[in-house]
Amino acid sequence: MTGSVLLRKFIVAAAALLCACRSDAQPQPPVAPGAPKLLIVISVDQFSAELWDEYRPQFTGGFARLAAGTVFRNGYQSHAGTETCPGHSTITTGDRPTLTGIAINTWYDFSIPRADKAVYCAEDESVPGSSSSGYTVSAKHLKVPTLGELMKARWPASRNVAVAGKDRAAVMMGGHNPDQRWYFRGSQGFVTDLQGVAAPASLARTNTAVAAEIAQAQPGLDPPPFCAAKSKTYVLGGTPDSLPGPPRTVGAGRFERAAGDATAFTNSPEYDAAVLAIAASLTGEMKLGRGPAPDLLSIGLSATDYVGHRYGTQGQEMCLQLLSLDRDLGDFFNVLDRSGIDYAVSLTADHGGFDIPERAKTKLPDAANVDVALDSSKLGKAIGQALGLSGPVLRGEWAGDIWVDGSLAPADRKRVIDEALRRYRAHPQVEAVFTKDEIARTPLPTTSPDKWSLIERVRASYDPQRSGDLWVVLKKDVAPYPSTPALASTHGTPWDYDRRVPILFWRPNMAGPPRDEPIETVDIMPTLAAMIGLPLAQQSVDGRCLPVPGVACPAGVAGTERGKR
Repeated sequence: MTGSVLLRKFIVAAAALLCACRSDAQPQPPVAPGAPKLLIVISVDQFSAELWDEYRPQFTGGFARLAAGTVFRNGYQSHAGTETCPGHSTITTGDRPTLTGIAINTWYDFSIPRADKAVYCAEDESVPGSSSSGYTVSAKHLKVPTLGELMKARWPASRNVAVAGKDRAAVMMGGHNPDQRWYFRGSQGFVTDLQGVAAPASLARTNTAVAAEIAQAQPGLDPPPFCAAKSKTYVLGGTPDSLPGPPRTVGAGRFERAAGDATAFTNSPEYDAAVLAIAASLTGEMKLGRGPAPDLLSIGLSATDYVGHRYGTQGQEMCLQLLSLDRDLGDFFNVLDRSGIDYAVSLTADHGGFDIPERAKTKLPDAANVDVALDSSKLGKAIGQALGLSGPVLRGEWAGDIWVDGSLAPADRKRVIDEALRRYRAHPQVEAVFTKDEIARTPLPTTSPDKWSLIERVRASYDPQRSGDLWVVLKKDVAPYPSTPALASTHGTPWDYDRRVPILFWRPNMAGPPRDEPIETVDIMPTLAAMIGLPLAQQSVDGRCLPVPGVACPAGVAGTERGKR
């Protein structure tokens, strides 16, 4: 069954709900003339601008509809730490990670009273018994409000709803105290962390349908000629020092799935279909877009990221995923059209991605996986032995934020940092290494995001309490993960293949020529705020209102210049 057929099956019950208007008694402040009643913000995880450019001629469904609106093909997640949590934190806040506080998916806090010093971006580590892998979901680490929060403060009748495959996507887009927040949790289906919030009836019905679908075997998708032309197998075998696992073949998959395999479900187009079905169901049951105030629905579509990690970005698998998502988005929009809701859509991504080096080498001769010797635990052990220090003196991964163990004395910390700098800078795969002090002294960039230096990109990711003691930049086309069957490819670097993403705006009669100028994902929030007449204090966010047809940008709000805060 294709994802599109699955979505249609799930959505039958939801469509019947999209009818009656919502009644709210209290008067609301006015909105902008002609403002939409429902804003829909969609993030397609790991959907790079390179993929948008490549697949745009193939789209005939939802992506094609959005392409008829206003398309900025050179959007940027402008910061260096191009991971899921930081990227999602920029989309509805209008702020870069240096202000949102979400510098990375997982950081280290050596002051917390638990053995596990790693902290997940969307957890509440103060909950007894919590760990960075077994956590209580929370938005406590997000330091700034989201668009939905500001809408509710302005219009008490406004609804703020977030639905996603990943908890961190739903948390960072929905923010603090949304009306509903749902994300997928394996055998539990879609769950929420919100206390005292009743589960909508449609949610239970869709969860039942998803569980029934997972229980059935999936025979695989029939690739159209465009996708079949991308079918070429590559063997991921790993090395003795990398993560374990038998060799695995990628490049020609069709998403065959055994009955009951929930992991394969999340690594396939079916996953996004389920998320969109939940979004449609909640729109109907909560009557979003039918009240006296505008509502916000944030949707985090995670399957593209899982497909990219498991199979890479350029094979038959990614082709099937994107064409299926195109159909699913088209079906989702068609349901909303039949309801008569006046809605507007913005779509972007939390980051891009780099293909598997085995395939990328055909066009990029320097493409490679990171040397396993750069694993912070291995390098830290070697540094500890050389300096006569015990324990894992470094924490982190292969690149990006690297922490020095907080239990070390100040003099030993300096020795470790000096030795780590020497060893990183001597490695042929390392482009640059910046210390925390160097990053903190760097002014925030004010130029176009495509012109930023490497340290300026790192500066936009910097949080003084949460960032590492070092930031390691690998050379371009070096994937920050070793060759392993478990993970085919990844992201997380300051290079533009991880930073550049599409930014799309659509509502009826919003057509405009494609735009090539570089913009940022932080520009989405002030643009949508202007669309509905939500006032923002001057220079209160990093982003700026964009020149989108039908949007009157207030003078000075968010500034036409960058870096004035």
